[in-house]
Amino acid sequence: MRWQVQGRDAYAYTGGKPCVGEQPSVVFIHGAQHDHSVWILQSRYLAHHGHSVLALDLPGHGRSAGAPLTSVPAMADWVAEVIRTAGLKRVMLVGHSMGSLVALHCATLAPERVAGIALIGTAAPMKVSEALLKAARDDEARAFDMINFWSHASLSARPGCPGPGFSVFVQNRRLMERQTPGVLLSDFLACNAYEQAFECADTLACPSLFILGAQDLMTPPKAARALIDRVRQSASVLGLAAPEVVDVTACGHALMSEQPDAVLGALRSFSARLNFALASA
Repeated sequence: MRWQVQGRDAYAYTGGKPCVGEQPSVVFIHGAQHDHSVWILQSRYLAHHGHSVLALDLPGHGRSAGAPLTSVPAMADWVAEVIRTAGLKRVMLVGHSMGSLVALHCATLAPERVAGIALIGTAAPMKVSEALLKAARDDEARAFDMINFWSHASLSARPGCPGPGFSVFVQNRRLMERQTPGVLLSDFLACNAYEQAFECADTLACPSLFILGAQDLMTPPKAARALIDRVRQSASVLGLAAPEVVDVTACGHALMSEQPDAVLGALRSFSARLNFALASA
């Protein structure tokens, strides 16, 4: 699906089905140096099982035009405009890594449209190591290798090679190589500078799901605990259910490819408990 957002061409994968705004809708937001393709299994399944799906390419990523947006709030504004432009009434926002911060921020910009948020491989604050920032600035190829090693729980036969001719490890490397040079540094700087996660947590007015990789070295589960606690406190004050936390074993930061069924199962269960009926134009 292609359309104009903020005056530039934008792309989203719809899972092979038309996007119908009246249906329960899911908006997927990828992380740094990625695009819509990280969500292929999850987006396609939900699209074929009663949901409208938009797996976005953020500006400057994948098939969306323009330069990458340089801050998480700017990305959240863009996603909120996508939701309005696409005519989606109520959505579940699903974000991975950098995309989880975007989803959290977006939920506070358009609370009447957000039925729930799922934050995958998240952390707050989401600081990037100096070594990785330097590599992103000076030697992207080295940065890709560092990310790849730190994003996977194992490079052995499984999940590194779940079938003949297929490698989760190599697939992720090739995906990063497809993005425009300079995108990685821009994304990392946006993550590093973002300081509003706890402020957003304090006003989060919808149910939440956290999916964490037990062996994640990029955003270790312990780095999400403060945010989870803050959302739990807010939910108690607002009379919402406590955040659900799913810890995925034998999994690193690349949760959607290392443990795709576990991620999909958690999203399916979460979506089934959300109230998409409170449509608000």
